[in-house]
Amino acid sequence: LSICSKLCYAIGGAPNQVAGSAAAFFLQIYLLDIAHITPFQASLVLFVGKASGAVTDPIAGFFISKSRWTKIGRLMPWMLACTPFTVVAYFFMWYLPPFVSGRVAWYLTFYCLFQALTTLFQVPYSALTMFLSTDQKERDSATAYRMTVEVLGTLIGAGLQGQIVASAHVSHHCTVNPTVNTTGSWHDTPSFPDPSDTLSPQAKVYMIAAGVIGGVYLLGIVILFLGVKERDDPYALNSDRAIPFCKGLGLTMKHGPYMKLTASFLLISTAVQLEQSNFVLFCTHAADLRNHFQYLVVTILVSAAVSIPFWQKFLQRFGKKCAACGISWMIPFAVMLVTIPNLILAYFVAFVSGLSIAASLLLPWSMLPDVVDNFRLQNPHGKGHETMHHCYFHLFRFTGYKPGICRQSDDVILTLKILIGAVPAILILVGLFILLFYPITEESRKETKLALEVLR
Repeated sequence: LSICSKLCYAIGGAPNQVAGSAAAFFLQIYLLDIAHITPFQASLVLFVGKASGAVTDPIAGFFISKSRWTKIGRLMPWMLACTPFTVVAYFFMWYLPPFVSGRVAWYLTFYCLFQALTTLFQVPYSALTMFLSTDQKERDSATAYRMTVEVLGTLIGAGLQGQIVASAHVSHHCTVNPTVNTTGSWHDTPSFPDPSDTLSPQAKVYMIAAGVIGGVYLLGIVILFLGVKERDDPYALNSDRAIPFCKGLGLTMKHGPYMKLTASFLLISTAVQLEQSNFVLFCTHAADLRNHFQYLVVTILVSAAVSIPFWQKFLQRFGKKCAACGISWMIPFAVMLVTIPNLILAYFVAFVSGLSIAASLLLPWSMLPDVVDNFRLQNPHGKGHETMHHCYFHLFRFTGYKPGICRQSDDVILTLKILIGAVPAILILVGLFILLFYPITEESRKETKLALEVLR
């Protein structure tokens, strides 16, 4: 694979990360402070939206596995077709409708639609790795390019969104007046917009950010289409028939390495998403870092982006299972931030968290092709299973919050601390424990590679 081809492949996946990052860091606080829906309704929107994406995974896998080869490939037409609709759904996800009573239904509809459409893109895009090259080293290299650019996309998404919408959350009305005991007291004069004011400055900046990120989507798909050539199934003989979907599902669910890898990184990715979705709220309301959250987010993502090449070299030298230890680095520092909120410590925690997030992003997508190769060796006379592996790999809150006030209740602050510190730590530790039983080693990878070469 040429460097140009790897870069074009990597850039193609960046828009999903740009949009996903903006939503992960800012959608929750947008729904609470700008759209003025209740905390329960905001949690409902986020939960149902994520669930809709999970439901779409196997559906997408089913239809994509039934697709026929075209002049531009079997996977590329899906990515081209869903991109324009994704842009529209993403924009309206950040639009403040003029009505108030049905606002929850509005955001629920467009967030679910956005999640479903991004799944329709991401399943064929991630499966495309298997149709770039048959060489494990080349696929690992392409995956490293992809994850580096996706982390940069995450950085761009959070950075763009953070810089554009920061003015919507800077609370100039929050002041501290010293008292006799010098502890100070917060005076709240909420300056957030009226819920029915669709043209408020706070609402406008979110729509501007949505328009900019929508343009990134269109640029990414053009580069992917022009720069990447999808190969027909290079893993099967011409005489092989596609595995029926239900049979393939059964075989996939019985494949031990796949289930262990999926279970482990399901827990780890859930921990990372918890950190993402609650980090801005934590900085704003629990750590008195409301004026620094956008810079902390940028620190996390810059650290993640620059450390991807390090992790790629590390896993090549010491093995992929050994590299998983880096994911646990964020645990002690996140706990320190929760217990000892401090500006300097916050930036250090952000840096270390970026290193861990980079490992958690690179490793599963680097290990999944090894699992698919192992499955191929056990089931040598069928094809079409790559999409099934990738689609199911994708598959696997503030009571009392008041928008616009300077200091939330102690219950809200405690909940944020638990969601930033304790819960992710437990999920990561359990995920790494499961990964201890992952059976594919560097030695077995080499044996599988040789066996597949003989098979071909």
